[in-house]
Amino acid sequence: MNNNRILAVGSVALDSVKTPFGKAREVLGGSATYFSASARFFAPVSVVAVVGQDFPKKYLNLIKGLGVDVRGIETDKGKTFRWEGLYEYDLNNPRTLKTELNVFQSFKPKLSSENKKCPFVFLANIDPDLQRFVLRQMKRVRLSACDTMNYWIENKRPSLKRLLGSVKIFLCNDSEARELSGEYNLVRAAKGILRQGPELVVIKKGEHGVICFSKDFLFLAPAYLLEKVFDPTGAGDSFAGGFVGYLTRSPHLSEPAVRRAVIYGSVLASYNVESFSVNRLAKLKLSGIETRYGQFKNLTRF
Repeated sequence: MNNNRILAVGSVALDSVKTPFGKAREVLGGSATYFSASARFFAPVSVVAVVGQDFPKKYLNLIKGLGVDVRGIETDKGKTFRWEGLYEYDLNNPRTLKTELNVFQSFKPKLSSENKKCPFVFLANIDPDLQRFVLRQMKRVRLSACDTMNYWIENKRPSLKRLLGSVKIFLCNDSEARELSGEYNLVRAAKGILRQGPELVVIKKGEHGVICFSKDFLFLAPAYLLEKVFDPTGAGDSFAGGFVGYLTRSPHLSEPAVRRAVIYGSVLASYNVESFSVNRLAKLKLSGIETRYGQFKNLTRF
């Protein structure tokens, strides 16, 4: 059953979010949640995460109802990881009002014998030491991808650089790429990161789209145009889910496959921002993804 299964290691959390268009209190969130809600359309997904004893059973059932394997989500004594954020009209830059790590602070991913054999792995935004710890446990990885954040760049740079030598795909946003590389220009920044090991560097620019770099090609795609954006939380992880999910069908990272994966990732991210939490992704059908993929092609053809 592991021929094309993706292992997603990250957070399953409770988010409280306020945007110019509404607010939501203690809804389902977390990097592994958004990733798996998107990647499930392309391949089976197993999640490894930790929640507290207060984590609502309805949310665990929701993730499970998406077809995601939740056996790797452990329940620890204490409270679930919580994040509270505020978006103003610049939706690319949320303001964090509160972060409560709770049980996530002592999270140490433990992989089952089955999960160790997954050929695909997405290491969401966690301590790079933990990301490397996961990779060391795995047996036959064909495609590995990781995400990060400014905090790890500033506080765990040596460990993050070691990780870059062990993964095929590195995802980050533009400010993270600049900080990690020491280069303001994104082309030079991506080239600097590529020299550290990964085959692909994917720079997410929110509503301004995505730039994907390899040593052999460059691909630039806009974000899908939407009339209504309710909540950008999880857009980057939803993009990663669509991107990595599609690449399970072509793990050799050929240019045509990578270009299509970027668009599928952008499509999933565009659906995600249409509602709070994973509500829109949970109701989404594959036909809707293919329709918007076709619309995306028409928008960018010239």
